[in-house]
Amino acid sequence: MSVLGGLKVLDVGTWLAGPAAATVMSDFGADVIKIEAPEGGDTYRKLQDLPGIPRSDVEYSWLLPSRNKRSVALDLTTREGRDILLALVRRSDVLVTNFVPERLARLKLTWEDVSAENPRLVFAALTAYGEVGAEASKTGFDLNAWWARTGLMDRVRAVGAPPARSMPGMGDLPTAMAVFGAIMMALYHRERTGRGSKVSTSLMANGAWANSFLIQAALCGAAFAEPLPRERGLNALTSMYRCRDERWFVLSLLAEDRAWEPFTRAIERPDLREDPRFKRQGDRRANSQALIAILDAVFAERDWEEWRARLDAEGLTFGAIATVAEATRDQQMAAAGVIVPFDDAGVPGLRTVSSPIAMQGETKTTPRRAPRLGEHTDEVLRSLGHDDAAIQALRARGIIGG
Repeated sequence: MSVLGGLKVLDVGTWLAGPAAATVMSDFGADVIKIEAPEGGDTYRKLQDLPGIPRSDVEYSWLLPSRNKRSVALDLTTREGRDILLALVRRSDVLVTNFVPERLARLKLTWEDVSAENPRLVFAALTAYGEVGAEASKTGFDLNAWWARTGLMDRVRAVGAPPARSMPGMGDLPTAMAVFGAIMMALYHRERTGRGSKVSTSLMANGAWANSFLIQAALCGAAFAEPLPRERGLNALTSMYRCRDERWFVLSLLAEDRAWEPFTRAIERPDLREDPRFKRQGDRRANSQALIAILDAVFAERDWEEWRARLDAEGLTFGAIATVAEATRDQQMAAAGVIVPFDDAGVPGLRTVSSPIAMQGETKTTPRRAPRLGEHTDEVLRSLGHDDAAIQALRARGIIGG
């Protein structure tokens, strides 16, 4: 059995950051039931229909966070729908939600409500801006709460450029890992005490954590310099360069005194070691613009593959600036289990991105296709003791779907 095999998880959320934490659990064997509204389901199903989002005949935005799950279409605004959910709560280990506190209170699905039904339940709550304060019930996506609110959006833009948008899910998926970690901590607490507990986090808190290096600098009164264009960078050995074939890469020689000699060997410029402008770290920093100009000319002389081989031969730290399409063909990602095949997604040869953790001796579940809306409603209700007549009656009244 997988490490989380036998664990029952309720995904009572929408969009990405909360539900993706349940996805990670499913990768390690947990049985995840996704609760969706009968009409339309989770609105994240239609994300790829938005303007500007890459188009595909495959429902890719739904495949990633909903693999391995079972879908139950249930109207939680009705007494009967809530009763069905509470019946599931009583036999579950974890409930994950990103409903705002006001909505949870309105549905009578707060931690206090559900823990009364199951004292061993782990209740994981995700919000945009936290559960207390004036904005506790304010809605927000990672673009607003994770990216824009925390200074990340402001600091990555080029000089004079407008703020840069984040990519879809860029803050949601790291936040999901925080939710996952909190759940595992609560399960450990339950092992020690026998009691469930509530854990929580927010998109804003995770964005602040992602930008904590600079936020801590500001908290300590650090002086922030205006971001400079690449050509005027303050360190030529931690910059981006373009090769003859138009491929860009990023150089990251942080231990530059140790790396300087092998670097000059790799680029066949031993003369730079004797140039008084570049002999020592302080000299290179003082003359960084001149060194950037020299390196621009050097790297423009050869194609990326040749530079990659030369830099690798010297054990230097660098990396290609890959396109998304190139990431899908990355042999190291495949070898390391970052991109893996689906078991059955209805599309031959389809692959997906695995969750970013592994455990020695444990094999992850082979990803199974994401469920259709309400696909498992009847199956789950029968497990709760509902017969076909009762299920038909609930469906006729719109309490369940699928």
